[in-house]
Amino acid sequence: MDSVSPPPARPSGLSDPSAPAAASEAPDTGAGVPLRRLLLAVGDPLVDVLAAPGGLDTRVEDVVLADPEDDPDASPGDLVLLIGARGAAARHLVRAAARRGAAAVAVKVAAGGPPLPPPGRGGARQAGPARRGGEESALLGAVAEEAGVALLAVRPEVRWDQLHSLCRSVLDDARLSADTGLGEPGGDLFSLAQTIAALTGGLVTVEDSASRVLAYSSGEEVDELRRLSVLGRRGPEQYLALLREWGVFARLRAGEEVVRVDEHPELGIRRRLAVGIHAGTQPLGAIWVQEGAQPLSANAEEALLGAARMAALHLLRHRTETAVGLRLRDDLLASLLEGRIEAAALADTIEVSHERPALVVAFALAAGPAGTAGGPGAAGARRAAADPGDPSGRELVRRRLVDLVTVHTAAYRRRSLVTAIGGRIYVLMPDLARGPRGAAEAGESSAEASVLALTRKTVEAARATLGVAVQGAMGSLVDSLAQVADSRAEADRILDAMGRDLAKDVATMSDVRTQVLISETLAYLRASPALRDPRVSALAAHDAAHNSDLVPSLLAYLEEFGDVRTASARLHVHPNTLRYRVRRAESVSGIDLSDPTQRLFTHLQLLLERTNQ
Repeated sequence: MDSVSPPPARPSGLSDPSAPAAASEAPDTGAGVPLRRLLLAVGDPLVDVLAAPGGLDTRVEDVVLADPEDDPDASPGDLVLLIGARGAAARHLVRAAARRGAAAVAVKVAAGGPPLPPPGRGGARQAGPARRGGEESALLGAVAEEAGVALLAVRPEVRWDQLHSLCRSVLDDARLSADTGLGEPGGDLFSLAQTIAALTGGLVTVEDSASRVLAYSSGEEVDELRRLSVLGRRGPEQYLALLREWGVFARLRAGEEVVRVDEHPELGIRRRLAVGIHAGTQPLGAIWVQEGAQPLSANAEEALLGAARMAALHLLRHRTETAVGLRLRDDLLASLLEGRIEAAALADTIEVSHERPALVVAFALAAGPAGTAGGPGAAGARRAAADPGDPSGRELVRRRLVDLVTVHTAAYRRRSLVTAIGGRIYVLMPDLARGPRGAAEAGESSAEASVLALTRKTVEAARATLGVAVQGAMGSLVDSLAQVADSRAEADRILDAMGRDLAKDVATMSDVRTQVLISETLAYLRASPALRDPRVSALAAHDAAHNSDLVPSLLAYLEEFGDVRTASARLHVHPNTLRYRVRRAESVSGIDLSDPTQRLFTHLQLLLERTNQ
């Protein structure tokens, strides 16, 4: 992957088609889109939030232009663009739009000025406080807060027709999705761009074959080329000509090669990576990653390769403006994993061998704490995942996790398939090779070992880049696609046990079979009170009433096979103390520990008491 070095001259108006992406919200079923989604698509460097008294989930249903000479002809749910309004006139129009029920108002403010505080009453934008407009912005923000309407500050150099067109396209995509049940073409690309930014540590742009900017990630440390590309929605022709002269486009069209563009301060260009997006031999576009203040991650090139394969599906959908093929594929895959259709039904949609071995890997957000590291958006992802009362936030994190899983698995195996069912993400790994006979006794086959390593890598990447705890479970290798429902069910059993009482990040059934069986037995006991021994329940009740430790003492004694010295050392008590507690437990409960059947069931129910505590 050779570097590309440009000639020393700097063309005027040069700009780069690599820009960062904003994450996408989950599909919405109501009219319009949340203001949050509009901001993710058209936000920095185009607009900032000055006020959001109703929060960022306020729904925008239409975009209208307002003449500064008249009161805005706004309707409930409108985003009103105040063209040519300044100062007191703008404040008057903001109040008028609010009276008519507008969802938000956009106004241009003077560049510069001190940073503004974040909007109050739950309206803070994840990307940080508004930065432009100084005193004028502060006055307008206060007016909007008082009037109860969201207020957006637009950069002076942004053209109103550009902003109107971009907002309109987001709304049209949402309407298309609602009418056809297809999902979000643009939103998916923005979500993908944000995921690539997190994995590479850079600023991402996704472009079509005509170098038009389709999506970009959020982030700071933008160079001049990126800024102009985002504002113009396309790289300036002088820059595109220079890329053609360097041979960059030829290499991107030729195949799956990550191309490096070296840093050239004299041209205002920071270091970049780029990879072509292809459908077969047909080039569809490219992904560009600009290096920011920190170097790109060590695995940036690998992440780009997987992202390009995933982006091909999105660009095909973007070209046709429908997602029928992708939606059908997802539906068929979900049906196959759930055992509702035969594998032969996928023959015309999913190009994989039905008679070769396959397995399923399942991922889910864990209830435990995540690491403190993270890439762009990791802090927001941690907050969203940690708040059980914010379903839209958790859905946003899940969508980002889907993208991350897809990027990693596509880099490993082109024909891997990913779908989300409920709150879990499933990866079908088809066309695997089963190891030689006896490999199961010696460990996983090479294919299973590779998939397990990929699963661990994906879980670690989710913790590092999204800042959330994720658990992964790998089902067993099955002989054909007709049996993948069994592999998926096994992965689900492992994840279920992880969610109850199995402290693991990644596991296979061979790793944790006994723990899974115990967990499932305890879950059955928990749901069936009639199967419990009342004597053990009485012992637990005695502990609670007298603040004693008979249950943990007896459990340690049984787990150490009656070895008093080992059990007492584990409990940090004298052996005579443990002997007394065991005798006391027998006396209080009436259990005869000399009876092996009573001992067995007592041990099992004591495990249930411990997990309940």
